[in-house]
Amino acid sequence: MSKSRIRPYNSPAGGWGALEATGKALVEQGIPASGAATLLRMNQPQGFDCPGCAWPDPKHTSSFEFCENGAKAVAWEATAKRCTPELLAKHTVAELEGWNDYDLEMLGRLTHPMRYDPASDTYRPVSWDEAFSEIGQILRDLSSADQAEFYTSGRASNEAAFLFQVFARAFGTNNFPDCSNMCHEATSVGLPQSLGVGKGTVLLEDFDKADAILIFGQNPGTNSPRMMTSLRDASRRGAAILSFNPFRERALERFQAPQNPIEMASLTSTPISSRFFQVRVGGDAAALKGIMKACIEMDDAAVAEDEARLLDINFIVGHTNGYEALAADLRATPWPAIERASGLSRVDLECAARTYLQAESAILVFGMGLTQHHRGTENVRLLTNLALLRGNVGRPGAGICPVRGHSNVQGNRTVGITEKPTTEFLNRLRDTFGFEPPRDHGHDVVRAIEAMQSRKARAFLALGGNFAAATPDTNATRRAMRDLDLTVAISTKLNRGHLVHGRHAFILPCLARTEVDQQETGPQSITVEDSMSMVHASAGRNRPASEHLRSETAIVAGIARATLGSNPDIPWEHLTADYDRIRDAIEAVFPIFQGYNARIRVPGGFHLTSLARERVWATPSGKAEFAVFEGLDEDPHQDDPEALWLTTMRSHDQYNTTLYSLSDRYRGVFGQRMVVFINQAEMDRRGLHAGDHVTLETISTDGVERAVEGFKVVPYSLPNGCCGAYYPEANPLVPLYARDPQSGTPSYKAVPIRIRRMAQGG
Repeated sequence: MSKSRIRPYNSPAGGWGALEATGKALVEQGIPASGAATLLRMNQPQGFDCPGCAWPDPKHTSSFEFCENGAKAVAWEATAKRCTPELLAKHTVAELEGWNDYDLEMLGRLTHPMRYDPASDTYRPVSWDEAFSEIGQILRDLSSADQAEFYTSGRASNEAAFLFQVFARAFGTNNFPDCSNMCHEATSVGLPQSLGVGKGTVLLEDFDKADAILIFGQNPGTNSPRMMTSLRDASRRGAAILSFNPFRERALERFQAPQNPIEMASLTSTPISSRFFQVRVGGDAAALKGIMKACIEMDDAAVAEDEARLLDINFIVGHTNGYEALAADLRATPWPAIERASGLSRVDLECAARTYLQAESAILVFGMGLTQHHRGTENVRLLTNLALLRGNVGRPGAGICPVRGHSNVQGNRTVGITEKPTTEFLNRLRDTFGFEPPRDHGHDVVRAIEAMQSRKARAFLALGGNFAAATPDTNATRRAMRDLDLTVAISTKLNRGHLVHGRHAFILPCLARTEVDQQETGPQSITVEDSMSMVHASAGRNRPASEHLRSETAIVAGIARATLGSNPDIPWEHLTADYDRIRDAIEAVFPIFQGYNARIRVPGGFHLTSLARERVWATPSGKAEFAVFEGLDEDPHQDDPEALWLTTMRSHDQYNTTLYSLSDRYRGVFGQRMVVFINQAEMDRRGLHAGDHVTLETISTDGVERAVEGFKVVPYSLPNGCCGAYYPEANPLVPLYARDPQSGTPSYKAVPIRIRRMAQGG
């Protein structure tokens, strides 16, 4: 591990630093040669899909179609390290709880199904049949199917996720908390209200045609590094790129393409952002309203001078509702209030508006910096308003681009992982499988935690993920989970979630994305859907880490058979023997997958139709809807003079809760994670110095004290009134009540806190 230090990083994103980090990751996992060979099969037509982010593959895939963090994700799961029963027998759960998250996962791949033994406080091996039988018996003993929670991670395949929801609904519940509830649920709720679809409206080739790209609350260099190729190409051909983020992320400043020999040899790089706007934490809504206000004022001036309209008035009249109400609200919103709330000047916002108006086509990109707020759904609709003003939906080089996280989080939702199923979907499920599914809405993540707290939930089954680390209000969540009767984790590696367990607990090890999935009819391919609704096949080629591993689909089917028996009569073994049969069933339930099996055999797969991309609006009115955002605050207003708005974020050596190291190269943090970033003015105001150790304390409204000690102060260029810390270390500060009321998305990106200096030596 790197020595603990803070040191400015002056190199561009990507480049030699990325290549060095990739090589180091392969060596650290003991796979320098085999890992390199595995990387050559990633994101290839006959290979496997990256287990990291959901950025789409280009049509003409190169031999090196992977990024630094994708390579780390592959090294992490293709590791030579093994977490065997013998190793786990040496460490009690109490002891492992004291380890950091990095060291837990560095134990390597799980090799055997394991069951918690309370007498020794260790996990011990169990046979698959015993595990399935015991899990099934505990589930059958529940007084109600709604006492079970079925959680999914976005890395699960379409096939596994589909069987998982069939099982849960045949069992009798619609409780489907899933990782999208914590990230882009506001997108899934807000976009249908505005456009009639819950997904983005662009394809990868649109980035080659856009005149302007506006990026809000997204750090592509860390969270979706292959996006940097599209941004680099756009910048080099002269497209304007405007970035709005509290942090001046290195990848949004300049990027050195590791696949470009000229840039690598000459040590040059490409500037990415034409302008960088350091919006304050929670200031995106005000910034968006300011840009739109400037657009309307400039359009009003054009009308007054009898010049050509700057807004796409023909599109607005022909395709939208609500423009006049929006315009009235924007005209009435004073500039000084917008400047205070956004942290940006009127001049800055007018500059952004002018660039946007001059672009013939523009793509609006956003990430969780927009969605993880109290008014996250309204934020998404506000961004969509900006697109509609210029008709930037449903034409080449233009559209809305939400950047999803895990590689198949969007696909999971498409194949039925939702706590709010439609009647049409449930009817098709009934007709396909011959059972009557439950009709009441189930639990999302926050409601699942609340159900655990009130003892209404007694069992928790996780198809991947690290729920105990990823969720908000961490301490309360973990207390509730430890009171459960049953926890089941389908996983590839040991993580924090396995140590926060119920009275009965099982770890069921599954195949990784990189490994051969051999079933009765031969090697199988799974399918995934990327951020732009492209569905394609993925087939691992590596030998499984252990002969005792089973595929996700086989594990789900095994639990289902043991729980349900032959009632209802779903042919679990028949389906898992050949994944084509699962895809036939998906097609029967979801007609959008028509021709599924034939279409995934075409290199690159196929696109799931987006009606909004065709300018067909599946809204009640049949038109795209403008929405008025009342006021300027994305989160509840704070009058406390000591308050700072804390945003949580990933380090560069991290993917969600998975830590590839304890460093964050681009932000100059090495060998440590307990840091809080804050600007010098705010430090001076509080009498703080670089390196001071402090406690972060939530300004709560429910009387519960939420505080985390031991953060080191790191000076960083941020707007006044803001600070930042890493996720999941700062998750205990995010109250369960701090969430978007429409989508349930927790407010990870805006937590009101105070900073207290720790006692010397603390």
